[in-house]
Amino acid sequence: MNRLNLPDFPWDSLTAARERAAGHPDGIVDLSVGTPVDPVPGLLRDALSGPAAAEPGYPTTHGPAALREAVAASLQRRFGVPGVDPAAVLPTIGSKELVAWLPTLLGLGAGDTVVIPELAYPTYEVGARLAGAGHIRSDGLTAAGPARVKLIWLNSPSNPTGRVLPVEHLRKVVTWARERGAVVASDECYLGLPGVADPAPLSVLHPDVCDGDHTGLLAVHSLSKVSNLAGYRAGFVAGDPSLVAGLLEVRKHAGMIVPRPVQAALEAAVSDDGHVAEQADRYDARRSRLRAGLEKAGLEIEHSSAGLYLWATAGEQCRQTVDRLAELGILVAPGEFYGPAGARHVRVALTAPDERIDTAVERLVAG
Repeated sequence: MNRLNLPDFPWDSLTAARERAAGHPDGIVDLSVGTPVDPVPGLLRDALSGPAAAEPGYPTTHGPAALREAVAASLQRRFGVPGVDPAAVLPTIGSKELVAWLPTLLGLGAGDTVVIPELAYPTYEVGARLAGAGHIRSDGLTAAGPARVKLIWLNSPSNPTGRVLPVEHLRKVVTWARERGAVVASDECYLGLPGVADPAPLSVLHPDVCDGDHTGLLAVHSLSKVSNLAGYRAGFVAGDPSLVAGLLEVRKHAGMIVPRPVQAALEAAVSDDGHVAEQADRYDARRSRLRAGLEKAGLEIEHSSAGLYLWATAGEQCRQTVDRLAELGILVAPGEFYGPAGARHVRVALTAPDERIDTAVERLVAG
């Protein structure tokens, strides 16, 4: 542990398994991280290098009105979320930095509690620690007891499990939070990858969840997955106008500004749905092939109907599964990265070229 009381960076512990997988005669198939491998769409590259790239002045933290209007329109068009005030849209430097700093930006500190999913991307816990707040891992709310809950994180479709939360669960969380004055932040970076989930995942801002009232709600989005813009660091948060205004004010002071060319690429990305559908189809095809290969190899897949990952178990400690797959030249992430409840699972990412996915399937089937 370091002086900020942060855990070690989990992926650093995969060095030995990575070296073992890399020693396979036909090379490694790295399915351990969710980093995109497919091309950045041409229209987004064009936007990045277009007129905005020649502007010499500082960009605004809030971004231009056209960008925020395009985001609001995309939320209605893609996810059935009407009535988002463009003023309540704020560009972010990807979504991870906002996840990490949101408790601090909201003013949380000692004595406050952040509720995170039982199985969760590590940055939710890191964000609570950075703010000096406590955290509880729970998919229910009774575990909070008398704790002073100030922030509740949702993540649907989930990283790592691909689980989709039903509307009844989302509504219950929103109601519970409003009764206690807590903020609900929904990490929706996989919402544009609905997979085969039925019913499809919903935004916390959807009328079926919040009755059209965005009070106390924030939806966090990233273009890294759906638009292959991980290298651009392009994301946004939208929701409660007063909460977004507060975030904007702090971010102005802190210089947390998305570069102007990236703002232009972000506007282009949310304005075009075709490339998103194309990328979602790629991941769905990889999901189907890889799922079949893992099941053929004796692993059981749980949830995994949407998003970017397969959540698999061989009924053993997760590091044993990591090591066995590394012998096949396949690197996956141990489930313990995402909380104690993941100790017997592994997370398998769909982010590898089709040729590598097919190679992994061949190895899994052959044993």
